[in-house]
Amino acid sequence: MLQFDSKIVGKEIGFGYLRDKIADRGFTIGGNWEYYKGSFDSVLWKEAGETIYLRVPFIVTSGELDNEDCQIRFQKPFVIKHVANIGLDYDEGSLLDATGASQFQTPLDTDGHIHDKSRWIQAGEQAVEEKVLPYFLH
Repeated sequence: MLQFDSKIVGKEIGFGYLRDKIADRGFTIGGNWEYYKGSFDSVLWKEAGETIYLRVPFIVTSGELDNEDCQIRFQKPFVIKHVANIGLDYDEGSLLDATGASQFQTPLDTDGHIHDKSRWIQAGEQAVEEKVLPYFLH
C-alpha cells in the first residue's frame, strides 16, 4: 500500500452528488464500506490477474452511507495492488468461477508488492486532481 498526501484530505462533500459525478470517470464505491466509512476506488492498471487500484477513503460526517444525502470527509488516498487467482480452483465454487457466474473472487494478495512506486503515486495524485477534485467548490 502506497499512501500519499493530497489536497482532498479533509474536504467534505455530499456522497450522492460526488458518487454520481465520478462514476463516469471510472470510480466505484469500494466493496468494504460500512455505514460510517467507505472509499471510492478506481483501476489504474490491470494485466494478467494483477490490478493496481487508487483508493480514496472517507468517513461519514453526517447521516449514514446508505443514504445518498450523507456528508463525507476524505482521508489520505493510497494505491494498492491486488493479485487474483486466474487459474481454476477445484472446490464447490469452481464451476461458478470457470463459467464466469462468480463475479467475486477473493484476491490471493490484497496488498501485493508495487514496483516503480513513484510512478503509481504520481498516477494516483493525477487521478485525484483531474477526476475528483474538480467537483469541490474552492
